[in-house]
Amino acid sequence: MATRLSLKTVDHVDALFAPEFREEVAELLSHQCGNNLPFCEKSDELQLERIRFAALKLSRGDVRELQEAVKLAQTDWRDLLMAAGFGHDVNAHRRWSPADR
Repeated sequence: MATRLSLKTVDHVDALFAPEFREEVAELLSHQCGNNLPFCEKSDELQLERIRFAALKLSRGDVRELQEAVKLAQTDWRDLLMAAGFGHDVNAHRRWSPADR
């Protein structure tokens, strides 16, 4: 089951990816990086922002890198959070901007 993207997530996707990749990226995030992740079954689009932003940050605007980040989230999203620098501060993802890449 797909989990929709928050408006801020869509903004980050738009900032990182060229228009021709945005639909693919949105589909990947909504279908593979949503409430289908372990322990995220009841999470909504806002609660998923931390994990999705981490995946987007690690992607640096590359679809293949995003796919790898999503695979990591599916295995253990805590490792993804640590890799993105969001593991020790639950609000770090809110301060991140794609312009920081």
